[in-house]
Amino acid sequence: MYRSVTCGELRIADVNKEVTLAGWVQRIRKMGGMSFIDLRDRYGITQLAFDEGVNKEVFDEANKMGREFVLQAKGVVKERYSKNAQLPTGDIEIEVKELKVLNPAVTPPFTIEDDTDGGDDIRMKYRYLDLRRAAVRKNLELRHKMAFEVRRYLDEQGFLEVETPVLVNSTPEGARDFVVPSRMNPGQFYALPQSPQILKQLLMVSGFDRYFQIVKCFRDEDLRADRQPEFTQIDCEMSFVEQEDVLQMFEGMSRHLFKVIKGIDLPALPRMTWHDAMKYYGSDKPDTRFEMKFVELHDIFHKAPGFSVFDDAKYIGGICAKGQAVYTRKQLDALTEFVKKPQIGAKGMVYARVEADGNVKSSVDKFYNQELLQEIKAAMGAEAGDLILILSGEDAMKTRKQLCELRLEMGKQLGLRDPQKFSCLWVIDFPMYEWSDEEQRLMAMHHPFTSPKPEDIPLLDTDPASVRANAYDMVINGVEVGGGSIRIHDAGLQQKVFEILGFTPEQAQTKFGFLMNAFKFGAPPHGGLAYGLDRFVSLFAGLDSIRDCIAFPKNNQGRDVMLGAPGLLDEAQFDELQIQLNLKENK
Repeated sequence: MYRSVTCGELRIADVNKEVTLAGWVQRIRKMGGMSFIDLRDRYGITQLAFDEGVNKEVFDEANKMGREFVLQAKGVVKERYSKNAQLPTGDIEIEVKELKVLNPAVTPPFTIEDDTDGGDDIRMKYRYLDLRRAAVRKNLELRHKMAFEVRRYLDEQGFLEVETPVLVNSTPEGARDFVVPSRMNPGQFYALPQSPQILKQLLMVSGFDRYFQIVKCFRDEDLRADRQPEFTQIDCEMSFVEQEDVLQMFEGMSRHLFKVIKGIDLPALPRMTWHDAMKYYGSDKPDTRFEMKFVELHDIFHKAPGFSVFDDAKYIGGICAKGQAVYTRKQLDALTEFVKKPQIGAKGMVYARVEADGNVKSSVDKFYNQELLQEIKAAMGAEAGDLILILSGEDAMKTRKQLCELRLEMGKQLGLRDPQKFSCLWVIDFPMYEWSDEEQRLMAMHHPFTSPKPEDIPLLDTDPASVRANAYDMVINGVEVGGGSIRIHDAGLQQKVFEILGFTPEQAQTKFGFLMNAFKFGAPPHGGLAYGLDRFVSLFAGLDSIRDCIAFPKNNQGRDVMLGAPGLLDEAQFDELQIQLNLKENK
């Protein structure tokens, strides 16, 4: 009696058992009177052996097989003569008695191997083949396990998983909405939710004091490696809490995931204010796997005017690369060209080496004497053999962001951004608002429902730009994996925030009247956060992009090249929706 097994489960203890396996042909090797097929399924690979002298009919049939044929094989487990230590099943093989082709296959457009010869475009077009590769499948297995452990942790903490609608109303603030026309309500449109923010707040009003949902969200924004038009959030909310309660709860969830998934005991997460993150790292998601904090040098350089670039600068800052005075002029020129790239925008870079005798040799020696350069060395905490890199500019925030890119590039070049090393922290005390040059008004840095710090509420009337939000982000290895805030639960305060954002009472009532009215019926204090599941999984998998932890991702143009989406509609569909296209030419 043949027992059905998977291709990854057989071991030496199974020798002489009769088994049935089914899977795909990974590769075929023909060696005279012997042929071998590596049969693959989701669980692994097992070698099938065919001996012309034992069973010529089955041997001849095996030699007709091609890559990715779907086979069923029946046979006896035998100890393998030439063992393969790279495979868990490498001690055994199957002496095949019966072979059945379940489905033949054409030759795939790329090899189904971890190190495939397929580029991104072809693999995305044939994503169903790409998913057969163990390297990609393991990412989705990791995603499954992480989602499972999230549910386990939150269930144990008393959270209820509640589904919220996918067809909602369009809201201002934030990214562009994807919109869906309503056939039954001509001229009106649904929007796909950027997040279930309002709905989860309404659940708090409803008395569901601990809610979560692993939910699809949609944003029509420019794409990059860590963005997709549709993505998945671990969306959470709690009632009767303050910021500390939320941080402790979800730090606990992160600790649970690190322990169960990675076997890492995560220490208590440090906390950094947004102000310090920008001051020392030039980013609200600092990569703290390595040092190289920014040091502001404006006051020292301004003691000796003469170098116009620094004289005119509002901000001068530097980083110290320990032990890297060995950088050549060619390498330093390459770094200068790096910071001058259009997407970074610096005008140039100044460098200084601390030599073995302690003297400082810089690219601006003719403008500054050794005494001043020694002050720079002391301020930077530099020692013999260190390299100092300096940027300057007229806009402090912009220059800090440029220095951030330089710091990250140095971290990359020096091997300090190890994907197997994890450095986590909370960034707190964000500004409530940021100025939009495009809109010429203050915009919510997070969203309009974020509560200000209680002590900053009086500033809403006098200096709203200085108000701090009761908001927080979790950052891992320079990636924002989650963020949230304590929400506004008072209708009067919510109206004040809407006014600052430029909404008239009528506009606020039209867009958010249902929420403000709900607050009048006794809304509890509440807050929460949302993790990006895709980003969290990609970090644990050591990926640079979130694409390979999503089963069917879009490309950088937001297209699904496998499905051909987005695509055109038939004229009859437009007629049914009472919509007429009037496309404008791209200029």
